[in-house]
Amino acid sequence: MSEVEMTHNNGYDWQRLEQAAQQPVWIDSNASLAQHCLHWRSLPMVALDTEFQRVDTFYPIPGLIQLADDRCCYLIDPLAIDDFSPLAALFGDESVLKILHASSEDLELFQHSLGVLPRPLFDTQVAGAFVGWGFTVGLQRMLEQALGVQMGKAETTSDWLRRPLTQEQERYAALDVAYLPAVCQLQLDELQRRGMKAWVEEEMLALLDNAIDHDPEGWEYYLRFSQMSALPPHKTAALRDLTAWRERECRRRDVPRNRVLRNQQLLDIISRWPRNPGELSQVPELKRRVVREDGEAILEILQRAVIEQAQRPAEPVPKPLHVIWNKRLKRLKAIAREQAERLGMAPEVLLRRRDLEALIRSRDENGEYHLPRGLQGWRREVVGEALLAQLRQYE
Repeated sequence: MSEVEMTHNNGYDWQRLEQAAQQPVWIDSNASLAQHCLHWRSLPMVALDTEFQRVDTFYPIPGLIQLADDRCCYLIDPLAIDDFSPLAALFGDESVLKILHASSEDLELFQHSLGVLPRPLFDTQVAGAFVGWGFTVGLQRMLEQALGVQMGKAETTSDWLRRPLTQEQERYAALDVAYLPAVCQLQLDELQRRGMKAWVEEEMLALLDNAIDHDPEGWEYYLRFSQMSALPPHKTAALRDLTAWRERECRRRDVPRNRVLRNQQLLDIISRWPRNPGELSQVPELKRRVVREDGEAILEILQRAVIEQAQRPAEPVPKPLHVIWNKRLKRLKAIAREQAERLGMAPEVLLRRRDLEALIRSRDENGEYHLPRGLQGWRREVVGEALLAQLRQYE
């Protein structure tokens, strides 16, 4: 199987796996994991999920990795295993399809904890949007409509780092993967019937690419603050450098962003432009600990802003779209919605707001618009060219 090829095997019986989830198999040693990974690499597909804790840390702390194959449901204990190279090898084995649901946080955990992503990937939530099951549908609702299965919610806020887990926790975790192969099979059949299989394969590759941190030092984080688009150049440079500093510090200390500086505090610092510790301490709700421990670094960033802007000019924060686009956006969205309805898919997966705004901002000096990356590939033919044609009419 190539990296993007998807196949399925009707030997995955969800009722058998549902029964197996009542007594999942614990894998809590390096030897056991290695042995099972050899078996899993002989299969056409496995289902995956994770449970983790992320309260006081920047990175998720893995508490459990669930896996279902054609026979059993397994609970892999990351607190007891220290050699994950066999699992990493499974993730890199492109002959085994890895099925997940709403995979973005799981992929982040795998990328940080194992340094590898599961390829090829099949996300049942994303595929569901293509076959008309709804956009970002939760697993419980999807199982109800696809298999008629009712799942409880009792353990959604469990402490997955404690040991031993209760039987209810084990069963809940195992059921999260027990049904995924059957859902995947249904979706693959429907995608094949609709001629959308290649589209979903392309979407899965994009999911994997998005899971890789392409801005590890946070130099582009400041572009999210659209309300700061009117800043003068030196303050824009300070905003860039301050958010990047916060990003690096949060990763180094492994603490949430709010633990270093809240977004509003960060923006208040740029607006107030304090010149000494006393003025910095006047920023609303800024803790004395921050002034004491990080004040010098924060003030230095402000003091160097003019020099940094001269040496490394900051890209301006994108301005909100002009009011003239209010009605135009509705028409562009209507084009995508009509096409999505014709195809029987969720409109949100066909045209995402960030891609539409990127398209509008792509106008060059000759008045030509250019499809952004998110509207390339299968979306170009399905909706991209129609959007370009409508934009040419506006010009």
